[in-house]
Amino acid sequence: MADRPVAERLAMVRDRITEACHRSGRPDDAVRLVAVSKRIALPMVVEACRAGQWDLGENRVVEAVNRQPELARLLEAAGLPAGNLRWHFIGHLQSNKAGKAAGRFHMLHSVDSVKLAEKLSRLVSDESRTETILLEVNISGEAQKQGLATVEVADVAARIAALPGLDLQGLMGMAKYGAQEDELRTGFASLRRTAEDTRTASGLPLPELSMGMSGDFEAAIAEGSTLVRIGGAIFGPRQG
Repeated sequence: MADRPVAERLAMVRDRITEACHRSGRPDDAVRLVAVSKRIALPMVVEACRAGQWDLGENRVVEAVNRQPELARLLEAAGLPAGNLRWHFIGHLQSNKAGKAAGRFHMLHSVDSVKLAEKLSRLVSDESRTETILLEVNISGEAQKQGLATVEVADVAARIAALPGLDLQGLMGMAKYGAQEDELRTGFASLRRTAEDTRTASGLPLPELSMGMSGDFEAAIAEGSTLVRIGGAIFGPRQG
């Protein structure tokens, strides 16, 4: 599959998303695809954009910020509207990188502390902007993964929702790598239940659930994902 054109692989992924939605009794447009473009050659990303894929995910702030204007120039040269791009930051966001990330992404998927949220709030409030964020939750329980414990989420969400300049839209989580279907479903279901409990406790709508990657997105969709982050299945192996 890696030798197929990007547009063809992208179409196959979209078909699988649609089929997963149908199996779960969900509308075709219930799930948005974020194509993970980190370390992917920009001409390949242009091909994805040409096929209508405008939501792109990056996980390193400095690399992403450098790539954004480069991709915009390539799109304009190809006669494509760079203004359609929606960049998502999906990696761990360190507090010392918050200033570089603020205002540069459509959505930050990985806010994992009140301290980080407070810094983002100060940054965007100074410029009278709004930052759309998700809270990262450690649903696998693995020590090496970032994210809030599920028991913390409702309290943290309420505190962050009160900060000016932040638009808290939901939760993000990653399942255990290499887990079997039942374990994947269990992890994703725990994030869905955490979102439901947080909505009840806080009154926040929290419509977004960012969960599911190339190897497990169908299980995530079955458990209510609204954003899937897929790279390899679209672009093949990354560079470097």
